[in-house]
Amino acid sequence: MNIVIAAGGTGGHLFPGLAVGEVLRARGHAVMVLISEKEIDALATRGRSEFRFEKIPGVGLPKLFSPAIFKFLRGFRAGLRQCRALYADFKPDAVLGMGGFTSTGPILAGRRLRVPTFVHESNAIPGKANRLNARMAGGVLVGFEECARHFPGARCITTGTPVRSSLRTRMARVAAAAAFGLDPERKTLLVMGGSQGAQGINRAVLESLPALAGAGLQVVHLAGREGEESARAAYAAAGVPAFVAAFHHRMEEAYSAADICVARSGAASLTELAHFALPGVLIPYPHAAEDHQTHNARIFESAGAALLLPEAGLVGGGLAAHLLALVRSPKKLAAMSERSASLASPDAAEAVADILLEACSGAHAGVGGRGSYAR
Repeated sequence: MNIVIAAGGTGGHLFPGLAVGEVLRARGHAVMVLISEKEIDALATRGRSEFRFEKIPGVGLPKLFSPAIFKFLRGFRAGLRQCRALYADFKPDAVLGMGGFTSTGPILAGRRLRVPTFVHESNAIPGKANRLNARMAGGVLVGFEECARHFPGARCITTGTPVRSSLRTRMARVAAAAAFGLDPERKTLLVMGGSQGAQGINRAVLESLPALAGAGLQVVHLAGREGEESARAAYAAAGVPAFVAAFHHRMEEAYSAADICVARSGAASLTELAHFALPGVLIPYPHAAEDHQTHNARIFESAGAALLLPEAGLVGGGLAAHLLALVRSPKKLAAMSERSASLASPDAAEAVADILLEACSGAHAGVGGRGSYAR
């Protein structure tokens, strides 16, 4: 089969899409991945040759009566024309959109070809792009069961959010710590703000360093390009052992070395924390659409897998007390680790691939056609 996966714009869309592509490729199918023109997409796909990658325009939908609506329409029409040309050559058997407006043109073009089309929504609350995409698609796949209620009348199935094959196996702690030049015997804090860094998280952690200096912690801090230099200087000044980088391609090393993770609460990041049984200190991005990151974090908080801390309350080193309480309570950390692992969906990529292939073959009544999913 020939499968199109539209997965660009953010790491939260791209990495789960690549995970599905890896499963399909391993089963002998051809995969074309449509990505956006953003730098994060180019960075994350550099050197990968197992898929056919194509860039298409992706413009966020502005307010209806904004002058920017004309730019959106021009970009959307250009992207749709490009999708039609690509499909004429690739001849897809199914189309999967992983979210965002990068998926809208590919789904519409697939629908016009009358091939099975699907949307995957990783977050607890869908964004406006996927609310629109779902109206055009034959089925909606969700990462959190709670999300299905936001697609009334749609055919939904809970698959979980796919995890990349490189993250399937936990590394030995000694080898993981060595990758960062750190001590495997020390408690290790992983700090990350998502694929593009997070200045709010960087600030909260760096302001807490004086209080953390005597706690025996070491840190892997992925600070984004804007925060890398200042973060490195702050750790040196505080005397806290740390590996600081803008971005790290081998996240299995970072997750395997860590005991606790401070992060945003995008769905892909949470999925990876659960896969590695990591307790989370979650600081939702305060400007996320419909505050979906807070809703994601509440699922983990309610399960006992994470602490949810609003960014606004962490000024002036306020994060330090929460981190110190966790570091000094091994029993609580162990319990949070178990709860985190219980939220993992290790077979999500396989489940999504199965649905796509069943829709292509027509072997499963209702998938991608006129039937209905069990809710």
